[in-house]
Amino acid sequence: MSNLTVSLDDELIKQARIRVAQQGTSLSAKVRELLQQYVNGTDDATKRLREEATAHLMLAIESATLATQTPAPSYNAPGKSTLREELYADDFRAKGRKAVGLPTDLAQQAPQ
Repeated sequence: MSNLTVSLDDELIKQARIRVAQQGTSLSAKVRELLQQYVNGTDDATKRLREEATAHLMLAIESATLATQTPAPSYNAPGKSTLREELYADDFRAKGRKAVGLPTDLAQQAPQ
């Protein structure tokens, strides 16, 4: 491990030693921790900026998603029949046959 010489104000060192003693650590350990956070980019200011950017991005994604969504058809609205009821209201297969010119019942297909 390397040593580092830093010039600091005497009053600042005194206040820092009191605070680290209250936290149960040493001034060297605290400086090491702060330098590690700085190198890793995890200091409080960087964390705050990342959290704000993430929140802003999430809001943008949510608003874009809401803007592009189309409401699903509501078959269960009051006074409306369900899709199943509409399909089985009458013989839906006959409707398809009429549309393409096919006979609507089997009796018409029987040889005479």
